[in-house]
Amino acid sequence: MPKPKDKPFAIPKQMVWEAYRRVAANKGAPGVDGQALDEFEADLENNLYKIWNRMSSGSYFPPPVRAVEIPKPHGGGVRVLGVPTIADRIAQSVVAMYLEERAEPRFHPDS
Repeated sequence: MPKPKDKPFAIPKQMVWEAYRRVAANKGAPGVDGQALDEFEADLENNLYKIWNRMSSGSYFPPPVRAVEIPKPHGGGVRVLGVPTIADRIAQSVVAMYLEERAEPRFHPDS
């Protein structure tokens, strides 16, 4: 991807939208900010723009992750599950998609 003149990282806005679609399809619980998916969608374009702008400019910083204790399936205590915010899940998906399209061609078809 060509490097844009005003942003240090070339992240297509369409990639952020696709990441949002994937996150929305998975539903999921709110993160530490308490914002559910429907609340995020209430100002969707602005929220996605903020993610894109911060990631493209290199100023994105992930918020803390909410810790949720879930019981182990066969008894014997609990394990801690980290629940990122909706925005952070979208940002993580953008990074995963970006890396996947570059790394996947290097893997053997049987791997």
